[in-house]
Amino acid sequence: MTLQSDAMRAQGSGHDARGGGVTPLSVLMFGENGQVAREITRLAGPSLSVTALNRRRADLADPDACAALVAATDADVVINTAAYTEVDRAEAEEDLATVINGAAPGAMARAAAARGIPFLHLSTDFVFDGRSDAPLAETAPVSPLSAYGRSKLAGERAVMAANGQSVIVRTTRVYAAHGKNFVRTMLHAGAAHPVLRVVNDQFSGPTSADDLADALLKIARAFRRGAGTPGLFHYCSTPAVSLFDFTREMFRIAAPERPPRIVPIASEEWPTPAIRPKHPVLDCSKILSAYGIPQPDWRISLQRVLTELKEQRS
Repeated sequence: MTLQSDAMRAQGSGHDARGGGVTPLSVLMFGENGQVAREITRLAGPSLSVTALNRRRADLADPDACAALVAATDADVVINTAAYTEVDRAEAEEDLATVINGAAPGAMARAAAARGIPFLHLSTDFVFDGRSDAPLAETAPVSPLSAYGRSKLAGERAVMAANGQSVIVRTTRVYAAHGKNFVRTMLHAGAAHPVLRVVNDQFSGPTSADDLADALLKIARAFRRGAGTPGLFHYCSTPAVSLFDFTREMFRIAAPERPPRIVPIASEEWPTPAIRPKHPVLDCSKILSAYGIPQPDWRISLQRVLTELKEQRS
């Protein structure tokens, strides 16, 4: 199914030799209803044609079937936004998570390399242990603390081993006005409880799905112009912020008259099956140098997402 909409934040390139017009950038996208997938679809317009594959059409638990879809495509670029994202459940389902997050992207990347088309893949800051106070470059040592992090690292390695025109984008704490994410979860909790306990020792650059979608399409268009650079890149919002302070700002904007009381706690006071890295702050200078993509300010992006949520409720 090819999805298009009126919204478009980035201009395409490529001219139709027959009529002198613009030939749409054709994207085969794994994922349809996820946060980033939905934002990529919303950006579709005259310069972008997106074929979005949902779970019924592309089961990432079947890597060979996913590779066959890539092998059969005539798209200009393949983008994988689909993943196993249940971080805590992955502790009990690591084999399944590794197939979906590791083997499937590797199979897609090999098929894309065989076709000579770019393959864009999302990864995570969970590949790090988060014990460094300094921003982490792409070359920093990896040491995931969780099954989810190990499965995503397996995917990175499989994609890079394909030796194609692959781009891996590590990001962090993606949120949107739709889907399952920290922002929507906390707003729901704040509406039901007068006091919220939030960890204050986990830092990151929370990244809105629309910012991430825009970055991916800029990379795709760079390949279309012949200016794409394969490799591993970091992309997240700035400045780094604790979950506690991010939550406080969220309710300052969303519920200024009656915000819940937000109590800071240590990670150890909120135990979870999967261990989260505490300080996996990403150095995003490489993607700026290669693609001219700057880090967005999460305070501006959060305001935009909360405005959209408010409009949905009105």
